[in-house]
Amino acid sequence: MAILIQLTRTRDPCFFILRKLLFSSFGRQAVIRRSMASDPTATDTTRFDFLVIGGGSGGLAGARRAAELGATTAVIESHKLGGTCVNVGCVPKKVMWNAAVHAEYLHDHSDYGFDVGNVHFSWEILKAKRDAYVNHLNRIYRNNLDKAKIQTIQGQARFTSDPEPTVEVNGRKYTAPHILIATGGQPSVLSNAEVPGADLGITSDGFFELGSLPKRSIIVGAGYIAVEMAGILSTLGSKTSLIIRQTGVLRNFDSFVSANCTKELQNSGLDLWKNTQVKSVSKTDRGLEVTLVTKDPEKKTDEEKISTIQEVDCLLWAIGRQPNTSGLNIGEMGVDTDEKGHIVVDEFQNTSRPGIYAVGDVCGKALLTPVAIAAGRKLAHRLFEGKKDSKLDYSTIPTVVFSHPPIGTVGLTEDEAIKARGKENVKIYKTSFTPMYHAITSRKSLCIMKLVCVGKEEKVVGLHMQGLGCDEMLQGFAVAIKMGATKADFDKTIAIHPTSSEEFVTMR
Repeated sequence: MAILIQLTRTRDPCFFILRKLLFSSFGRQAVIRRSMASDPTATDTTRFDFLVIGGGSGGLAGARRAAELGATTAVIESHKLGGTCVNVGCVPKKVMWNAAVHAEYLHDHSDYGFDVGNVHFSWEILKAKRDAYVNHLNRIYRNNLDKAKIQTIQGQARFTSDPEPTVEVNGRKYTAPHILIATGGQPSVLSNAEVPGADLGITSDGFFELGSLPKRSIIVGAGYIAVEMAGILSTLGSKTSLIIRQTGVLRNFDSFVSANCTKELQNSGLDLWKNTQVKSVSKTDRGLEVTLVTKDPEKKTDEEKISTIQEVDCLLWAIGRQPNTSGLNIGEMGVDTDEKGHIVVDEFQNTSRPGIYAVGDVCGKALLTPVAIAAGRKLAHRLFEGKKDSKLDYSTIPTVVFSHPPIGTVGLTEDEAIKARGKENVKIYKTSFTPMYHAITSRKSLCIMKLVCVGKEEKVVGLHMQGLGCDEMLQGFAVAIKMGATKADFDKTIAIHPTSSEEFVTMR
């Protein structure tokens, strides 16, 4: 056992490969070694091979992969396991979006010959089932950590002034030669000094605490979270206004998608306020009173129009996200951050302090659950399997916005391609049509598609779409684009008929 302890301190990745092989034959020794690592009476500071701060997607993925590779591992989490995605993000959001899709289809039932009569929607039933599902996932995450012999430490981590990178949780100290910061992000909020009464609103976190469907809602923001929240509330029956500072939503997306999504929101009956910001919020006996200021971009004067929306049940700020680094005391470790507080990392997820790494939303790049998961796993393979070149490729990342209808996008926008390759080297193919589903419905919604190609070979470097089924359509095309597919490769592929996806292989 003394030999094992001595080997652990060498930090050589080859050791973890050897230990994994040994422990696969001698499981009892693995349990003994791990129990020693988690014994607070052994030394003043409990030591691990890998210490992860943050039990969200990236942290858990890195921790589990490291444990598989033989590293003694612990995860520190101050809230619930699963992070933003499981608790107040992707998972509960998708449940709510699914419910909203049901509400949309109800409008089409009579066109397809169904007499559904009076239909009642219960937010309370949906919330109870959604929360139970999330709690179930929390338990699964905890069980997976236990099965992997990963120690779970509940509490807030804070770096100490010890010479060796060390964190303190609830009065106990923990250290490791490799410490991963994967604390994620949180919704940005405005102070009452910036907007009087701002704290009367909620964020996307608060959305999942709503006990009933608001009758009157206001969403502030133009990003994907604002679009998704507004779409869910409006489709489920809340009279909803969306407040945006400029003329369109999703301005970081391809302009074709941005313009179409803005139009779809308006066509859906949602109340869209362009060139508008919230001036103040006050509370009355009948709900919130939200005062808005609107500028006319066509006018050269600074003339502003003041409007008021009354009897508001839900004011939701969706104005961006910020990194979760408060209380970590990362400055003590000399870990560099950017002007927004995101931890600066290189291509291998190294921070400015050797032995400390960061993945996921806390880094401020590609804020997506699968990105954090992939980065965490790649890091584990580099640290504990000796794969020195193991790193995540952050290019050509597919993503979906669960709007109504959903958006799928991967690769460069048209503007990005022109900036990178020059307008003369970029060829665009695009189409818009009514999906066959809507051929016999009174409710209509377009499907739009766009391919961004570069060079003489017309390599496809961007694919963008919005329409029925685009969320499930994207993954396969993303594989093809990642592999370097050209427009000719798309053209050589036989279409699947009748589907919307066939349009991508028949564009001219």
